[in-house]
Amino acid sequence: MNDAGSADRFEHGGFEDDDKREQRDARPELQQGLGGPGGPASGGGTGRDPDRPPRIPMPRASVEDGGRPLPAPADLDSPPVPLDLEHHVLKSLLGAWALAACSPGETAAVEVHLGECGSCADEALRLREAVGLLHPPESLDLDPALRTRVLDGCLDRRPPRIPVPEWAAPYDAETARLDALLQDIGATEWHTPVDLRWFDGQSPATRRTTVAGVLAHLLSVDGLVAIALGLDDPLGDVAADSPTPGARTEAYWRTPHTRTLRTPWREQTHDLVRTVSFAGGDSGSARLAVSYGDFELPLHDAMVDRAFECWVHAEDIAEAVDYPYEPPAPRHLHRMIDLAARILPSAVAQRRRTDGSAPAPTGRPGRGLRLEIEGLGGGEWVIPLDSVADPGSVEHEVAHVALDGVEFCRLAAGHVPPAEAAVGQVGDKEAIRDVLFAAASLSRL
Repeated sequence: MNDAGSADRFEHGGFEDDDKREQRDARPELQQGLGGPGGPASGGGTGRDPDRPPRIPMPRASVEDGGRPLPAPADLDSPPVPLDLEHHVLKSLLGAWALAACSPGETAAVEVHLGECGSCADEALRLREAVGLLHPPESLDLDPALRTRVLDGCLDRRPPRIPVPEWAAPYDAETARLDALLQDIGATEWHTPVDLRWFDGQSPATRRTTVAGVLAHLLSVDGLVAIALGLDDPLGDVAADSPTPGARTEAYWRTPHTRTLRTPWREQTHDLVRTVSFAGGDSGSARLAVSYGDFELPLHDAMVDRAFECWVHAEDIAEAVDYPYEPPAPRHLHRMIDLAARILPSAVAQRRRTDGSAPAPTGRPGRGLRLEIEGLGGGEWVIPLDSVADPGSVEHEVAHVALDGVEFCRLAAGHVPPAEAAVGQVGDKEAIRDVLFAAASLSRL
């Protein structure tokens, strides 16, 4: 194992037969790459270190595997050379050029020709416009209304055995939209600050929380509907002595709340929709009273109220995390506007009692204010100004107010101060002011 031949075989990376070794010894150019003449051991050097592995020459970077030099960088970006083609050939290529189906050389030849031939240029323009009509640009984002259209199509073919009542449909839709928003945000965005806004009767009020805190608020207030339906209170003993929405929320906010709230909140929304669906929309359950502490709403109105608040707070979250969010479907928006318009007379009366305003003179027909809501989901309502029991009439109308539907909802949510609402108005200024401030006072924490 110590003879020169064995050492030579190990030194060059392994055993080799005698024929190959003789061929290598007879070719000086191979020896040059392995320390032979002209290598590191030649000339005045001391020879190769026997403990150092042999140097294997690497291929030059400017040579491909096939031995051809790599192209210079400038050659890679050089424009294609136009082909020398006759006029009739170039004209026949216009259709392929419009579809971007020509080779680089053909494309260059056609484009040079279009600068010289007016008739071909006109034809190319017509073909390119036709291609644009065949392939209209389309957004890769899903249509927000796709889910509704698919469900409507399915329900038209096979109606559900237990349908969701019409007055519960807005809540079902808005909770699903908020859940889709929550699914899209990241874990850190659950701690994004969110400002909850309302109108306390005289001035705007604000309370800062987080995305998780908003969901805790919705879970707390939706629990009032759950209690009315005989379901478990999601807050348990946390809010046993807190009957109002604000008190329940403050009590629940004193406990830690994170993104894990999404699961119990979503389960509660499903339970509410399922329960009212099984109870039947046309039965007496729709008139079941839901207590908010200092006032009550029938179940069919309470579900619309919860849909309204879900949409409003979903917009608060979307604004905080920079997420696009659209208003509700027109038929759902109409129900929300109608609920606010029906509550307005009581709110006007309550505002006048609070302000100490003089009662309306007796013995005269009740005055009314015509509220016109524009846009999809809108309509007209006559708001009685002198008595809640008197429905009012257009014949005794003293003022006319017109607002956009979404603007009216934001006014009722306390997101727009009454003095800043985009309102078209004519008539009794005091009556208009009373109604606008009463609409804003419908909001609460």
